[in-house]
Amino acid sequence: MSRIGKAPISIPSGVECKVGENNIVQVKGPKGTLIQKVDRDIEISVEGNTLTVSRPTEQKRHKALHGLYRSLISNMVVGVHEGFVRELELIGVGYRASNTDQVLELSIGYSHPIYVLLPNEIKLSTSQEKGQPPKVRLESIDKQLIGQVAAKIRSLRKPEPYKGKGIKYSGEILRRKAGKSAGKK
Repeated sequence: MSRIGKAPISIPSGVECKVGENNIVQVKGPKGTLIQKVDRDIEISVEGNTLTVSRPTEQKRHKALHGLYRSLISNMVVGVHEGFVRELELIGVGYRASNTDQVLELSIGYSHPIYVLLPNEIKLSTSQEKGQPPKVRLESIDKQLIGQVAAKIRSLRKPEPYKGKGIKYSGEILRRKAGKSAGKK
């Protein structure tokens, strides 16, 4: 049996899970509400403050969906209870970030500033402290959405391996390369 799929999901106080018709799971918590449609073969049961996901057979397709939907529902429960945060750092001379509501303005070494419009489900903030690289902070209850938006922002200027310039996740460790050798002997 799937190690991830068979683990029960504990529902914290203040979070409510409902399974509707057509296997639609709705998770409501203090930070908001998330909805996920689950495959009709996967069975979901809520008993007290635990939610379990089970599969009907040992087919490869059912095994794959079992762990997938358990992880998705677990992320929904964590999202509406605590939320998710992604921080990005801009490493480079003259790199800046600022925001106006949901519009992120980036100056990352191109001849023009780059504007990124973020969805309303994501809370955006930027900070610039002296001696520290500019930071972009994203907060949301939807783990998939926040990861996708953070990856899109990072793809605008990926960190390069020689000096490390670019946009990187906070805490990300970059593999650096040695430059040209000083001289041939």
